[in-house]
Amino acid sequence: MSGNFLALAQPGVQQLSPYVPGKPVDELARELDLDPASIVKLASNENPLGASPKALAAIREELAELTRYPDGNGFALKTLLAEQCRVELSQVTLGNGSNDILELVARAYLAPGLNAVFSEHAFAVYPIVTQAVGAQAKVIPAKDWGHDLPAMLAAIDANTRVVFIANPNNPTGTWFDTEALDEFLQDVPEHVLVVLDEAYIEYAEGSDLPDGLDFLAAYPNLLVSRTFSKAYGLAALRVGYGLSTAVVADVLNRVRQPFNVNSLALAAACAALQDAEYLAESRRLNESGMQQLEAGFRDLGLGWIPSKGNFLCVDLGQVAAPVFQGLLREGVIVRPVANYGMPNHLRVTIGLPAENNRFLEALAKVLARG
Repeated sequence: MSGNFLALAQPGVQQLSPYVPGKPVDELARELDLDPASIVKLASNENPLGASPKALAAIREELAELTRYPDGNGFALKTLLAEQCRVELSQVTLGNGSNDILELVARAYLAPGLNAVFSEHAFAVYPIVTQAVGAQAKVIPAKDWGHDLPAMLAAIDANTRVVFIANPNNPTGTWFDTEALDEFLQDVPEHVLVVLDEAYIEYAEGSDLPDGLDFLAAYPNLLVSRTFSKAYGLAALRVGYGLSTAVVADVLNRVRQPFNVNSLALAAACAALQDAEYLAESRRLNESGMQQLEAGFRDLGLGWIPSKGNFLCVDLGQVAAPVFQGLLREGVIVRPVANYGMPNHLRVTIGLPAENNRFLEALAKVLARG
């Protein structure tokens, strides 16, 4: 007699659906018998520039040491991050992508009977890590597709331990300004850890977005999470980090898996962090690509949500699923976001100029077919 192992799982886990990533190129090629080289993937907010040459050189140099465990403390990377981010070494926590930081927070601070607050249309990992540890997810209705910070503040109660806020937000690209963040942080109770997810912050430099690092000294209940997967072009290596007080970092390191960031990732991240030219080119390419997509949507008579990330959510004015399938048949992969409560939108990563053109041409063709 076999047990019902779904029923035996925690109630919060039973209610979850597995995270669904953007469709891989090889999978689409197999399904539709397409040449993989002909497929354009604009689904996962990856950097179209390719990895930094300095990062690739660092990986090659590290290959000879694959039989050795990585530095479990990530000393070299943490030292560079501490210097660049103006914090002490003891304030840095390294993660297997910034997702890992989010999970460490949930494991350390959430449990049955406690809750986490986050926004509608926010990153899918927030409910996953919250419900996986048996805590309650308090999802606050969005305002203009973005965070309603006053409403989120009002939802905090005695059992709230974590608030997840993303700036810019994924998948909408929306953002809040420095004044809004400061007012929010001033009023959050001291027993609540605010996780400010800045996975896309590097694309917003020079804009009206706040820099979470400027608030760390004033707010000991703030943790800023960032990643090397986006602007630094290292998505495949899975390396991110959290910046907080030394006390919070110490707590997270108590539940962090040993060697959670591999040697190649550590070496590549160190090199990428010091490649200012690569980061500047990533920003330039993103800015021009954003303008290209916006112009294309305007020509097609489509609306979109203004974004500070490396992606745009286009409003098709109809259920997006058939258009998504039509784009797949054209060899173009984007991201449906119905699972985020946005059935009429598609999220499109900003690619190289030729990739953006290919998408816009395919979109026009699919829409014309009705």
